Amino acid sequence: MKILVLNCGSSSVKYKLIDTATENTLAEGGVEKIGLPDAFLKFKKASGEKEILPLGLTDHNGSVKAILDLLTSKDNGCIASYDEIDAVGHRVVHGAEKFSKSVLITPEVIDQVKACYDLAPLHNPANITGIEAIEAIMPGIPQVAVFDTAFHQTMPARAYMYAIPYKYYEQDGVRRYGFHGTSHRYVSARAAEILGVDLAAVKMITCHVGNGGSITAVDGGKSVDTSMGLTPTEGLMMGTRVGDIDPGALVYMMNKHGLSAAELQKIINKESGVLGVSGISSDMRELEAAVAKGDERAKLALDMYELRITKYIGAYAAEMSGVDIIVFTGGVGENQAGLRADVCRPLSFMGVKIDEELNARTRGTETVISTPDSKITVIVVPTDEELMIARDTEAIVK
Repeated sequence: MKILVLNCGSSSVKYKLIDTATENTLAEGGVEKIGLPDAFLKFKKASGEKEILPLGLTDHNGSVKAILDLLTSKDNGCIASYDEIDAVGHRVVHGAEKFSKSVLITPEVIDQVKACYDLAPLHNPANITGIEAIEAIMPGIPQVAVFDTAFHQTMPARAYMYAIPYKYYEQDGVRRYGFHGTSHRYVSARAAEILGVDLAAVKMITCHVGNGGSITAVDGGKSVDTSMGLTPTEGLMMGTRVGDIDPGALVYMMNKHGLSAAELQKIINKESGVLGVSGISSDMRELEAAVAKGDERAKLALDMYELRITKYIGAYAAEMSGVDIIVFTGGVGENQAGLRADVCRPLSFMGVKIDEELNARTRGTETVISTPDSKITVIVVPTDEELMIARDTEAIVK
C-alpha cells in the first residue's frame, strides 16, 4: 500500500509518502509558514537534493493540495494520480484517556479529538484541520489517527497521577499523559529486533532527546512511566521548554512580575530551557560550539541538560528494579556523541560501559555503543515515527 503520512502543526504540514510493501519512503517534505505571505513547500527530490517551492499566502487546505499536486507532478512527482494513495495516516498529539491505540477516523473519533482541545490547544486543532483538508480534497479515502499519548496508556495510576486534589483528575482529566509515544514504541521494538531479544522479556529506557525530549520506562514492551506530563512542558530540560520546575517558583514569578497566564505560558514553552539558560540558542550544535569557546553559561546549560537525562535514567532503572537496555534516539540522541558519553559516564556504577571510540563516530545509525562487557546494552536507534504511523494505518485499513 502507498500511505501518505501527515503531521499537521498550527503553521506547518510535514509529509512522507511510504510504500508499506518495501517500507521505502517515496517522497518527503513539508509546508512551512502557513497563513503568511511567504509560505513555502520544501521537499527532497529523487536525487536527494532539497528544493523550495514558494506558495504565497495559503491555508491548510491549500498546503495539503500543494503537497498532493507535487506528488503527482510531471517533474518531481512519484505517483500518477491521487488514486495511487491508498490511505492517509495522521499524527494526532493528544488522545487523553479516550484512545489507547490507533483508530480509523470517523465523525465520532473527530468529535473525541476535538474534546481534547483544552489539553492540547496548539496541536489538536491543527491535527483536525489536516484531517478535514484531506476529506475535502480526497473524499472517502480511509484516514487513521495515531496518537502521541496512546503508548503511555499502559502506565499505572501511581505513575500518572499528580498529588493534587483528586477532583481535578475526575472533573478535568489532570494527570500525566506523556508524549512522543509513537517514537518510544518504534525504537523499543526496533532495539529488541536489532539485539535479537524478546521485547516482552526485557526492561528498557528509551531516551527521545531533541529540541523536545522525553524519557520512557518500557517494561516488557509497555510504557510504565514517562517524563512528559499533562503537557509536553514537564520532564527534561529542552530547547526552549522549562521541564521540571517547582510550581511555587512559577507562582512567585507571576506575583513578582504581574505575569498573565499567557505570558507565563510563553516563558515556560518558548523562552526557557537551553535557550533561556545559555542566552545563545536552543540548538545543541550551537551550544556545543559556544562551550568549546569557553562560554560559561553555555556550559551550565549543557551540564543541566545532560544531568536531567542521567537523573531520569537512574530513576527509571530504580522504578523497574533494573534495566537491560538504554536507547538513544531523536535529533540530539542520535547525533551528539559527546552528550551520550556525558550522560552515560555517571551510570558506570550500574555497569554501563561505553565504547568511546565507537560512540564518537556514531551519528544517526543503528549502533550498539556499549562495550561487550557492559552490564547494560546502550544502543542508538534513529526514530521513524512516520513508518510506525504508516504501519498502523495499513493494519487498520486492511
